[in-house]
Amino acid sequence: MFKNHKDNKVSQDLINSNNIIGKGSTFNGNIDTYGNLRVEGRIIGNIRSKSKIAVGQSAVIDGNILAQVAELEGEVKGSVEVTDVLILKPTCSISGDIIANKLVVEAGAKFDGKCKMGTAKSKVDFESKPDDKKSPLKAARNG
Repeated sequence: MFKNHKDNKVSQDLINSNNIIGKGSTFNGNIDTYGNLRVEGRIIGNIRSKSKIAVGQSAVIDGNILAQVAELEGEVKGSVEVTDVLILKPTCSISGDIIANKLVVEAGAKFDGKCKMGTAKSKVDFESKPDDKKSPLKAARNG
């Protein structure tokens, strides 16, 4: 009923946090974050963020992405689901399905997969575990 001011500040701090996987770094495993994530290195695993994911030009993601907002310049080998805006920059390359409420594709961006707009989840949920075998597109069709 009543929210504690301290709890509210902690949740704001989580959402405003910034995380970086630097160029030349490799991360194996899934990432769940409330804050922003900038990737310049390589991630082997799925990424979920309640905020923004920025994938730099030198980055390679071997897994699925689920975020509120994403701006992709590098390579993604997996499905991408964005609850708000997905921006594909000219150097972007995606091998997988895309689900986004709004999609911006700049000249030169490439993707190989199905694209569905306006059907993304309304929010990123950490309560359910990601299924490595299902793409977000298949999950959206079945659920």
